[in-house]
Amino acid sequence: MKHEPLLELSMTNPVPLGRHLIADFQGCTPTVLADPALIENAMLAAVQAGQAHVLQRHFHHFGPEQGVTGMLLLRESHISIHTWPEHGYAAIDLFMCGAANADAALAVLQQVLQPAESSQQVIWRSSIKGIAS
Repeated sequence: MKHEPLLELSMTNPVPLGRHLIADFQGCTPTVLADPALIENAMLAAVQAGQAHVLQRHFHHFGPEQGVTGMLLLRESHISIHTWPEHGYAAIDLFMCGAANADAALAVLQQVLQPAESSQQVIWRSSIKGIAS
């Protein structure tokens, strides 16, 4: 996947500080989405593939055959997931700054969760102040 070109830096154009990738996975296997250990391990593998660094982590399983909510606080920002096994759906949020690679992280999650369909949005997080000289 290609990244959007960086904006020309000026006081009128924002300076990209990070790339926020939001993904929706449809048609995932319900038992996969209800497995808290699998979800946590997939998230940790995603962070490693994205060359990011975990500061803290928290995962909550809502019960047998129910979803998982998980958050990894990163030195580069965060990655989170919310799963709904009953709908075969996972909502994924990857915000990474610096040299971290959200696309590589997302590729790991796609490989593990194997959605039938996926969509994503990219939001450039920016400073409107530009770079001080």
